[in-house]
Amino acid sequence: MFQYTKDCVIGVDAIDQDHQHLFDLINEGLNLLHNDYIPDKYDAIKELLDELLEYANNHFAREEAYMTSICDPEIILQRVQHDQFRSMIWELSSKALDTNDEQKIVLEETLSFLAKWLYHHILGSDIMIGHLEPLDAWMMKEDPCAFTEEYLTGIPLIDEEHRTLFEITGHVVNMIREGIIDSDIPEILKILGELRDYTHKHFTDEEAYMARIHYDGLESQQRAHAAFIAELDDIDSEQIRQQPEEYLRSLIEFLLGWLINHILKTDKLIPAE
Repeated sequence: MFQYTKDCVIGVDAIDQDHQHLFDLINEGLNLLHNDYIPDKYDAIKELLDELLEYANNHFAREEAYMTSICDPEIILQRVQHDQFRSMIWELSSKALDTNDEQKIVLEETLSFLAKWLYHHILGSDIMIGHLEPLDAWMMKEDPCAFTEEYLTGIPLIDEEHRTLFEITGHVVNMIREGIIDSDIPEILKILGELRDYTHKHFTDEEAYMARIHYDGLESQQRAHAAFIAELDDIDSEQIRQQPEEYLRSLIEFLLGWLINHILKTDKLIPAE
């Protein structure tokens, strides 16, 4: 069963209720998949897919309207991802469901897609709705990537690794500020590779620490980490070459915003030994 946990809450009641409903729909599909007392699941699967399409139309309209009202900088990216969701559900709806094997395949594909969507989209994108300052606001700060006292968790290893993540991100911010992005794309790609590799290391270390102290929030942390890693793995080097400043501003805005939000709302809950 998929549990709607605190790390999925963005703080906007209507959107949070929609997300919780999506969890319910996924669990409904999971129960259907493992229910051996229903010999023919054709109607139930069709009904589930119809509900998912209705959910998408209603929820995405609400979410996009809210993001537009607060001038959220991620609205364009969200619209693209929402269209991808609709397309996938339409594709699944068009598949054959005449035999038990076909029904099982469609249910499994639907649940696999939805599970990834839950933890990559909600934890990777939706969680940042309303929390991202435009990068111009960050750039007005003397040091937008300063690791200040408010980020300290009291766990030395985690704090030092967070400090390093801020420093690596700061290298890219400084290159944007100095206007030297176009002239040094290889260095940008090198720094982003370093950020990706160090993030992998940090999450591994952090999860090992949480496992060692038997922290009950480990599973939700692992899902959040996987969502962030997916964003790093999807960095488009070709877009960096074609539109370096525009792409990097958007990327750093997301990465730094996610990191700050995750530390303040999630990592600071981890108890020290």
